[in-house]
Amino acid sequence: IKKRQQDVVRFLEANRIEFEEVDITMSEEKRQWMYKNIPEDRQPAQGNPLPPQIFSDDRYCGDYDGFFESKENNTVFSFLGL
Repeated sequence: IKKRQQDVVRFLEANRIEFEEVDITMSEEKRQWMYKNIPEDRQPAQGNPLPPQIFSDDRYCGDYDGFFESKENNTVFSFLGL
């Protein structure tokens, strides 16, 4: 999980994209907000979604797999809604 988080952060920093990193391990309220704001069709079949989960303000962008795929396809800015 940490490596995936670092990959997202490095990309955002390298492209000078403003972001806020939220540590859900330190806040039950933020963890519940994340779980609640991931669309039902994007929830895992079992258990809770794992970080990193990416949001643009309150709009859900996707998980790491979606981010990685958009990076590979050179469509990250579209993925992020920028």
